[in-house]
Amino acid sequence: MTSPATARRLWALGEPYHALTYFADECRSAAEATGLRGFWNGYFAMRAAPLGPVGAEVVTATFYNFAPEFVARRVPGVWQVVDPAAALAARLAGVDAAVRRVLGEEWPGSAAAAETAGLLAVAAAAVELPGRPLAAANAGQPVPPEPHLAVWQSLTTLREYRGDGHNAALLQRGISGAGAHVLAAAAGRTAREWLLRARGWDDVAWDAAVDELAGRGWLAGGELTAEGAAIVAAVESDTDRLALGPWRALGDARCDRLAQLLGPVRRAVVAGGAWPEGNPIGAPDPG
Repeated sequence: MTSPATARRLWALGEPYHALTYFADECRSAAEATGLRGFWNGYFAMRAAPLGPVGAEVVTATFYNFAPEFVARRVPGVWQVVDPAAALAARLAGVDAAVRRVLGEEWPGSAAAAETAGLLAVAAAAVELPGRPLAAANAGQPVPPEPHLAVWQSLTTLREYRGDGHNAALLQRGISGAGAHVLAAAAGRTAREWLLRARGWDDVAWDAAVDELAGRGWLAGGELTAEGAAIVAAVESDTDRLALGPWRALGDARCDRLAQLLGPVRRAVVAGGAWPEGNPIGAPDPG
């Protein structure tokens, strides 16, 4: 039986390829070509585009861990610059250019890319939509015919599926967006400085979250207590479990083959400088 560890491993292997859309220069250039000036305007428009021209409230709810005021400075204003269809086209154009740089011109049309796309398509088709708004929105997008872009689209659906489940695990325990970041930093998965800059919280909100979590017995002196460490582990365990369905549909043998195919892809993205060390996503090194 495919285990939750498989879900974590495949997320760790595939996340850097998805994250080209955030960190690759080509993706920022593609956003700017539509008139979206500045990193965050491009980020919110392209990630939220599958949802349609939604307002700040919907983006805050579905993205979960951004400061509401940070979102509202960009959304819905981005839709006055670009419509969702153009944002979707821009994100694929940026990924196309980024992949050709970091993996070379041959990989996009290679047998390995086609095999990877085929395996991921099976997993992405198995996502269960209820309660998974970002996964559902991406699952509703057409899969591009080019294998390397099909890989990206399926990985995006699967990582948003995982993220929707992660949000549910946080919500069940009453952990706020800011609190989730405090716990992640205390667990050593990423740094406070990254998270403040990349998620829009300020020192006041961060310190308030620290105080709230300390009051629950999960932090002491800014460090995780035994109970806090257990909570972090439980959230991650639930996240893996809730992400498992598509990988069970793929099955152990095909999951293992997918891991073999994604390993070199991940290494190429990292070597190409498109996966910043200590970034706020917090995906582990698969080893």
